[in-house]
Amino acid sequence: MKLLPALALSTSTALACIAASPALLTHEFIYEKAPYPSCHASTIVETTQGGMVAAWFGGTAEKNPDVGIWVSHYDKAKKAWTPSAEVANGVQSGGKRHPTWNPVLFQPRGSVPLMLFYKVGPSPQTWWGELRTSTDGGRTWGAARRLPDGIFGPIKNKPVQLSDGTILSPTSDETDEKPSKWRVYFERSTDGGTTWAKTPFFNDGIAVGAIQPSILFHDRIGGAKLQAVGRTRQGKVFTISSGDSGQTWGAMALLDGLANPNSGTDAVTLKDGRHLIVYNPVPKGRTPLKIAISRDGREWKDVVTLEDQPGEYSYPAVIQTADGLVHTTYTWKRQRVRHAVIDPAKL
Repeated sequence: MKLLPALALSTSTALACIAASPALLTHEFIYEKAPYPSCHASTIVETTQGGMVAAWFGGTAEKNPDVGIWVSHYDKAKKAWTPSAEVANGVQSGGKRHPTWNPVLFQPRGSVPLMLFYKVGPSPQTWWGELRTSTDGGRTWGAARRLPDGIFGPIKNKPVQLSDGTILSPTSDETDEKPSKWRVYFERSTDGGTTWAKTPFFNDGIAVGAIQPSILFHDRIGGAKLQAVGRTRQGKVFTISSGDSGQTWGAMALLDGLANPNSGTDAVTLKDGRHLIVYNPVPKGRTPLKIAISRDGREWKDVVTLEDQPGEYSYPAVIQTADGLVHTTYTWKRQRVRHAVIDPAKL
């Protein structure tokens, strides 16, 4: 697939953090200029080749037909992000173009290709899931494949792979019923993403309106005891747990210690067993943006402030790479994507 180069970019050098933390090693923009004014919903992954890839959607504004999926790679030698390129869009066979939404990068274990999930369609109520794969660490991409009807792929946050190889994809839906329902469920694949099966919904969508889960591990990475956390309309982050590798889940509840202004979060279980979440710790607005950490997934403590000035800082993605460092990307005022590197040993 031909890649369309963005305007020449220059990666910011480390920018001062408002609440300086010794754990915050780097704080930079992935790009300074791009051929579109607005961006959102970034995702980041470490590939089997050891490199990092980030993606987001960009265009005139969210929901506009010109919004496409853009990708950048981290150049280790130059210690900078490459100029971004559009790798997917919503152009249909008849020429009509729809907006694209919420890319999610996922690297399964082994030699399985890098996956790029994204949504295409006029709105979250009418979109469908598509998938592209790459065998060279995201440098080039195969043709888009539409996912089966009713399968949307990860809706915002990364899938996880269990010890038996099963891929568990966190997803949700937003209906246009009255009242509208926001409901969480999961999609499972036991054949490397070739086929998928979906679980039932795990909330009624009204008492707790929840979407965009992230999956945490509570035994060993890839084990049976899981927790999902994410965005709600109720002013707090939701939690739900499973003891059988995500085949069944308990009742959904709200976490008193984690506020949520109806904005996306992301979370990851660290190699040392602690859990880390990136979120907006307020009931309204999308500033500040902070990192909190927990040993049990229930009691959380804020440890790093990424942003605290007026503006929107939202929709984080977070991973831990093989070297133990934590990387998070997020929307900066809907204008750029920012990348921060955290040493969890210093938290």
